[in-house]
Amino acid sequence: MLLIYAPLNSPRLAYIVDTLLPGVGLEYALTSDLEAFIKYKGARLYYGEGEATAGVMQIVPAVLLYETGIRQQTPDVFEWRGHPAFFKTGDGAIPFDLFAAAFYLLSRYEEYLPHQKDCYGRFAHENSLAYRSGFLGQPLVNIWLRELRQLLTEHFPSLVFDTRPFCFTPTYDIDIAWRYKCKGIQKNVGAFLRSLLLMDLGQISEQVGVLRGLKQDPFDLFGWLDQLHERYTLKPHYFALLAKSQQGYDKNIPPGCRSLKKLIQKLAEQNDIGIHPSWQSGDRSGLLSQEKNVLNNMTGRPVTSSRQHYIRLSMPQTYRCLINQGLTSDYSMGYGSINGFRASYCLPFYWYDLEQNQPTTLKLFPFCWMDANAYFEQRYSLAETRNELEHYYNVTKSVAGHLITICHNHLLGDQKLFAGWSQMYEEFFISHFEKNA
Repeated sequence: MLLIYAPLNSPRLAYIVDTLLPGVGLEYALTSDLEAFIKYKGARLYYGEGEATAGVMQIVPAVLLYETGIRQQTPDVFEWRGHPAFFKTGDGAIPFDLFAAAFYLLSRYEEYLPHQKDCYGRFAHENSLAYRSGFLGQPLVNIWLRELRQLLTEHFPSLVFDTRPFCFTPTYDIDIAWRYKCKGIQKNVGAFLRSLLLMDLGQISEQVGVLRGLKQDPFDLFGWLDQLHERYTLKPHYFALLAKSQQGYDKNIPPGCRSLKKLIQKLAEQNDIGIHPSWQSGDRSGLLSQEKNVLNNMTGRPVTSSRQHYIRLSMPQTYRCLINQGLTSDYSMGYGSINGFRASYCLPFYWYDLEQNQPTTLKLFPFCWMDANAYFEQRYSLAETRNELEHYYNVTKSVAGHLITICHNHLLGDQKLFAGWSQMYEEFFISHFEKNA
């Protein structure tokens, strides 16, 4: 066991230690009892100033974890063991406050500070330290922990670490379940007339065939996804957009549609399914409760998970709203404008409410790759998209992390714009996951 001594404890220090060290498979204890720390014969880490006792590893603290408020921060990034680091505090094996730096990233401290919004009114990724310093594509906190584990092993050869396996959760946002089905007469007539005006005979044939029951709707990939997950023994997580009013960014199938209800019920039989709060719910708090109740009635079981539509996430209001609605897990920790590690971390962790200066019961599952980012925002080709997906698989696996990806059924569907995407996605599964015989 590793015994960590800190002359002063604080909610922030206790939170970050309890978050990080289990992630490296390490049994530990945090104490402010100096006498017990001196007498302890096992591995010891001194989190404090001044000269440490011989044979003890030391991290000199910055002030962040002992503060209670929020103030402007200007982290100065330098290189440590070949990786970016900040909150430098001195020389030694660990010359920066690893705990404070990790807390800054996981708490999303910078998102509480004044910042420029993007075109959707969200925290713009260009504001982030990770983007500006070039480490957005790396789970930096996990990398620091890997280095810490190596240093601890060198200092204390008898220290035992548990092995944590890499895992992968494919997730899906059902923004638009079908291209033609359940769209209503007015929308289908409008689509038909547009195709006729453009003389798009292929689309006219497709639409007529689907509506007559002769062809499968091009967005209906749910059976194929079921087979894919079963073949590679993967457990996906779906999120359903169930806005009552279809307007603006909320273009979902109306939740009163019987076919949609049957689809959701079928998916919920074998998969986890959560709510995809509408864009409108970000302006009208009561809508989230309504949408959650609709999903609850469809599945017949409590809804506990969510992911924000368009990743509309605002600190701390969004997460507080989710907690107030009884949600216990959220999959929105990532950007809706670029792929990467928003919190520089690739394991689930509990959200820390920085304004209230306390941890919460809401567990965050960070994602690092989304198909819509690759195509619409980064404008990647199919080959570039595959390479990027490979990168996030490899870097997450290298730190025994939890890889979470986002796809949309309508982007994987049979459309000219996304030709080859479903094949690319399946090839990714074939390359990295053992087929279930």
